Amino acid sequence: MLIRKHIQQGVTLVESMIALLVISIGLLGIASLQITAMSQNASSLNHSQAVWYAYNMSDRIRANITEFANYDGIDTANSYSQDCLSATCTNAQMLTADAADWATMTGNLPGGRGVITSTADGLLVNVMWDDEGTGATGTNCGTNPNVDLTCYTLVVAP
Repeated sequence: MLIRKHIQQGVTLVESMIALLVISIGLLGIASLQITAMSQNASSLNHSQAVWYAYNMSDRIRANITEFANYDGIDTANSYSQDCLSATCTNAQMLTADAADWATMTGNLPGGRGVITSTADGLLVNVMWDDEGTGATGTNCGTNPNVDLTCYTLVVAP
């Protein structure tokens, strides 16, 4: 009697299905990482722009130092209109032009808003935006749990 040993050749359907499942889970993980990276990249861009807008406004305030105290109360939710590029402006008109330009800049952020307030140390320049994309608005920079605005704040000393 001759006994033949059966030698397996190739893979079975079950082994193929398990390999496909493992590869699929790995690809889903990679896709999830890619989505997270894209979201964090957009958040980083918004933060970089907010920093630039705040420093831009602080430079404008320093350039128009005679109107320093009058920058208090600027809120880009208000409407400002002044063109100082094609005409000569007074310092007070330059303040309005600065506010108009800043409103245009902060409008590039999702839910973007800029507010300048006075403190004992100088002026607080706040740039706020909706980093989570929930449609939140306001001026409280996330201190209220119902509002998720992200803020960048700097102080401009006189």
